[in-house]
Amino acid sequence: MSLVFAINGQRFELALSSVDPSTTLLEFLRYQSPFKSVKLSCGEGGCGACVVLLSRYDPVLQNVEDFTVSSCLTLLCSINHCSITTSEGLGNSRDGFHSIHNRFSGFHASQCGFCTPGMSVSLFSALLDSKSSSEFTVLEAEKAVSGNLCRCTGYRPIVDACKSFAADVDIEDLGFNSFCKNTLPPFDNEKRVCSFPEFLKDEMKSIDSGMHRWCSPGSVEELQRLLQGARKANSVGLSVKLVAGNTSTGYYKDERDRHYDKYVDITRIREMKEIRETQNGVEIGAVVTISKVIAALKEIRVQKMFGKLAAHMEKIAARFIRNFGSIGGNLVMAQRKQFPSDMATILLAAGASVNIMSLSRGFEKVTLEQFLQGPPLEDYYDLVLTIEIPFWHHQSSELLFETYRAAPRPNGSALAYLNAAFLAQVKDRMVINCRLAFGAYGTKHAIRCKEVEEFLSGKLITDNVLSEAITLLGKSVVPQEGTSNLAYRSSLAPGFLFNFFHSLIITEKPSSNGYYHLDQPKPLPMLSSSQHVPINDEYFPVGEPVTKSGASLQASGEAVYVDDIPAPANCLYGAFIYSTKPYAKVKGISFKENSVVPDGVLAVISYKDVPKGGQNIGLKFSFGTEPLFAEDFTLHVGQCIALVVADTQRHADTAANLALVEYETEDLEPPILSVEDAVKKSSLFEIYPFLYPQQVGDTSKGMSEADHRIISSEIRLGSQYFFYMETQTALAVPDEDSSIVVYSSCQTPQYVHSSVAACLGIPENKVRIITRRVGGGFGGKAVKAMPVATACAVAANKLQRPVRTYVNRKTDMIMTGGRHPMKITYSVGFKSTGKITALELEILIDAGATLGLSMIIPSNIIGALKKYNWGALSFDFKLCKTNLLSKAIMRAPGDVQGTYIAEAIIENVASSLSLEADTVRKINLHTYDSLALFYKDGAGEPHEYTLSSMWDKLGVSSNFEERVSIVREFNESNIWRKRGIARVPIIYPVSMFATPGRVSVLSDGTVVVEVGGIELGQGLWTKVKQMAGYALGLLQCDGTEELVDKIRVVQSDTLSMVQGNFTGGSTTSEGSCAAVRLCCETLVKRLKPLIEKSGGPISWNNLISQAYAQSVNLSASDLYTPEETPTQYLNYGVAVSEVEVDLVTGQTTVLQTDILYDSGKSLNPAVDLGQIEGAFVQGLGFFMLEEYITDSEGLLLTDSTWTYKIPTVDTIPRQFNVEILNSGRHEKRVLSSKASGEPPLLLAASVHCATREAVKEARKQLRMWKGVNDSELMFQLPVPATMPVVKELCGLDIVESYLEWKSSVN
Repeated sequence: MSLVFAINGQRFELALSSVDPSTTLLEFLRYQSPFKSVKLSCGEGGCGACVVLLSRYDPVLQNVEDFTVSSCLTLLCSINHCSITTSEGLGNSRDGFHSIHNRFSGFHASQCGFCTPGMSVSLFSALLDSKSSSEFTVLEAEKAVSGNLCRCTGYRPIVDACKSFAADVDIEDLGFNSFCKNTLPPFDNEKRVCSFPEFLKDEMKSIDSGMHRWCSPGSVEELQRLLQGARKANSVGLSVKLVAGNTSTGYYKDERDRHYDKYVDITRIREMKEIRETQNGVEIGAVVTISKVIAALKEIRVQKMFGKLAAHMEKIAARFIRNFGSIGGNLVMAQRKQFPSDMATILLAAGASVNIMSLSRGFEKVTLEQFLQGPPLEDYYDLVLTIEIPFWHHQSSELLFETYRAAPRPNGSALAYLNAAFLAQVKDRMVINCRLAFGAYGTKHAIRCKEVEEFLSGKLITDNVLSEAITLLGKSVVPQEGTSNLAYRSSLAPGFLFNFFHSLIITEKPSSNGYYHLDQPKPLPMLSSSQHVPINDEYFPVGEPVTKSGASLQASGEAVYVDDIPAPANCLYGAFIYSTKPYAKVKGISFKENSVVPDGVLAVISYKDVPKGGQNIGLKFSFGTEPLFAEDFTLHVGQCIALVVADTQRHADTAANLALVEYETEDLEPPILSVEDAVKKSSLFEIYPFLYPQQVGDTSKGMSEADHRIISSEIRLGSQYFFYMETQTALAVPDEDSSIVVYSSCQTPQYVHSSVAACLGIPENKVRIITRRVGGGFGGKAVKAMPVATACAVAANKLQRPVRTYVNRKTDMIMTGGRHPMKITYSVGFKSTGKITALELEILIDAGATLGLSMIIPSNIIGALKKYNWGALSFDFKLCKTNLLSKAIMRAPGDVQGTYIAEAIIENVASSLSLEADTVRKINLHTYDSLALFYKDGAGEPHEYTLSSMWDKLGVSSNFEERVSIVREFNESNIWRKRGIARVPIIYPVSMFATPGRVSVLSDGTVVVEVGGIELGQGLWTKVKQMAGYALGLLQCDGTEELVDKIRVVQSDTLSMVQGNFTGGSTTSEGSCAAVRLCCETLVKRLKPLIEKSGGPISWNNLISQAYAQSVNLSASDLYTPEETPTQYLNYGVAVSEVEVDLVTGQTTVLQTDILYDSGKSLNPAVDLGQIEGAFVQGLGFFMLEEYITDSEGLLLTDSTWTYKIPTVDTIPRQFNVEILNSGRHEKRVLSSKASGEPPLLLAASVHCATREAVKEARKQLRMWKGVNDSELMFQLPVPATMPVVKELCGLDIVESYLEWKSSVN
């Protein structure tokens, strides 16, 4: 029997007997097909990078069903007779790009591009769902990519690109784009991609359930026979897996490593895939997908309950998971594996029941409650056939039904902290009976609170009754010990119950102040934005908002990343074995007993395999070296111990998961696991004097002049993971003469080059590092990419075969680390006006076990912190050496912590004086004189200091003062929602550094450019092309105005472009442009004599032909080196953010953000706009969402998309306004431009500060309810300010306190 399917119209046929049933669609696409647009990022169905369109043909109805699926979870065998469309199947560079690709490019919605193919397919599917473009609405456009992650853009341009297809869009509301004003190229709905080729329709036939490892029964009877046969064979150890959508393996990842003898596909069984409406309710087959359940429930008009069930289900996972995940599978996970299911909770409240087929007990029907409470279903002996949801008959009473969930993401793609659903039959405000279900709070399964149900039944709802019910509820909703955020989860239940029953409370007397009114939760407002972008034609085409180079290629998936490079012959694959102990002796490595180690494992590479003459070095940098593999002892959790090498990436990953490292800790000193312990044991790294920041003024004098002082206040800051979409990856290929070529996804090819040469013990001229583009870096591919490439090189050298690795997301998160955690202790003196006179700091920085680039952190902290005039400033830094994972330099390293420290101090001073924080900020802004005192030469000329005027300008353009009054009025009239608004400035010093370039003109007049900088998504190639176009255009030949189209920037090659330095610090684009300009100036000098000889106008092509004929050297290279003083300059920005906090859940919604950013004369305002928005949203993640949680020994616990939550479409500012300030000439800058890559990230502190303002209002209210009259409002809002953090500060007992207060005032 054959497996037949199509990919992008191309037919594939595989012998079913030859296919491993555990093979995923993604594995086939990436390793056995020519299509590479489908990317692997998380491998859990949590990011959308691997989304494809799956199309099925129904021969009975004669229609094609199209829907997106996550190819990393979809099993290849399950797509028999289906068609798959990837992004390059929509359109490509050969056949023409699809309009979706062009919109993503034209709206500047692709940066690194790794997520863009998945985004394109998600949008395409949404357009198909709408049947015609006239039915595609703005609301649907916003939802189209709601499950897809992007770390670069900040989502705003992506959403605008999607909205551009909506029939109801106002073009004026769309963001900055390259299309003509008021017109968009039409979307030709008739020229749809053929998602299901005709030849597949002709091959539709019955499927042989057969004796293969994969079988597909067509009826319950056939399934019974199969399972009974398997049961008889089980005596010899036969294992069977029932398969519907296979989406559970995204959560239970160990399932992937389990071996099954037989896979039974149950999706073709008629009884299990139908939805039937009867007189008594709705019966849903267990394998019906969640998306189909939602669609069916929306059609049931009999009771509102079904629509509300559907609305809640839309918040379960992402659309591409709901499209393949089944309702029965979700419930079975909840029953068998205690999955924190929303589905189980809401159906429990709705009174659902399940029909089960058991090989031992036959067919039986049980309530969902009995099902959940029963013993776990046996693997394949028991299965759910259908689920029944009843109609509730309530002729003489009113039926109330609501569902609730509190989750890090409002619109889904995140597990709930707690979910709930309540059903009540009510007559004349009396509860006849009710069902109260709660789940996902750290218990085995969803439960009904029967004691509370019985208490409320037959009662009129009053404040006292509700208060008693909430007391009873506290005894029922009790998370198990060890549950994260235990108190927070418990606190949500009273809020949900109160929300449900409040409308039934009979108010004895009206209230003018709104305290008897519960604010109804509102849906998120639609995303909106405005951009004010200056266009500068002075250096045309520099300054033009040119679309990003290669953006359409990225959207179609044709852009080649390291893992897209076709595997060379005999290629092997590696996976890392890392330490799980912080400090221990390594005694040996083995594989777990009774485990099935893949046959394809060839070697385990360790420090012993470093060649003679080489060194065990994984990183060689200016500050020193670090080991590649642990030798006798591990230094920290996450340290590389070995590299397993196998014939496939999956076999390597499986073997690494099965590896068992034997440790010994006897007679060893306890590991150092805190900065305090490091200081106590004097375990510190030296900070070179030239890197140690300079103190300002006399703090003793400043303290003596102060009217008030805050002494020894503490702040702690944690880490943040990079979450680049492309994880660490490399490919090493042995070459002739003992040389090696390494393709590395890195920001530092020059240093990877040195590290590989040193480790292998070979001259550097025998090493070649090639980097074309990187799927996101953010600093994580600077230092941390070096050992990945070096490990592959060692394995390739040892085995004399190509070796590549694509590090899985969990391993990447555990081994790569992130930002530097730190402890800050400060003392500050200030006047009664709020003017600060002195600041003293002690900062303990956790550098980890090795130094890396940690030495730059102190100066970066102080550089950002000096944005205010502190009067005098002193500090004591300690760079702590611990047995924790070595930290890396993440976008704005140290700077983001510095700006937060400054704001925390300002807010503390304001609170102690009962002043507005904005007042204290303004009074401490620099004058130019104080700026020059704090920043020395970096301050530049007086006219370059724009921050003070920007502060006032944004205050006016954002209506700051007016909105402050509106926020105050809102808070006075709303008790369950509070708003806050904050205006925050930033100063961000950056430094220029040496950068190489080469420009070569080919015989046809086209131009090739090489630079040391790496394209990470920051638009470096685009700016470089523009600069080359400008500099060569100075020749003023005919045709030079179109020269940009003739220019191509090519990959970085360390043997071609030496002294490549590193890509980081926000100035590599400028440096690369400066180097290219120097090269072009050389070429212009060489070509000018030919123009002069021509005696008249000459075209560019003729000029180049003459130059070739006369042997003029048309290749020029140069090294840009910045002037000695100053190599540093300052960047300025201001942001105003307004938030709304839900006091019941702690959910913070960013209502509006206004940014004003000084980019000098932007080299490309479209690129800079993308950098500003993307950096801001990444900062939003740091300040509000991303929890980097480790265990007591430093092992990361939030190691997946399930537990680590970066921002999504539904967590960015609902109104996002950005203005780029053109601040005029800066003679010592590159064409007067300024940096944009990192500084705007700091502006996200405005969201945190606004949240603090909202929390302050909530705390005032709570203290009033509790009768606490003191004005003590000092508190610290931790980073990140997640929902549990915010709710705790607003009051975990806020509902109980309110009811108690309300009772006392009545």
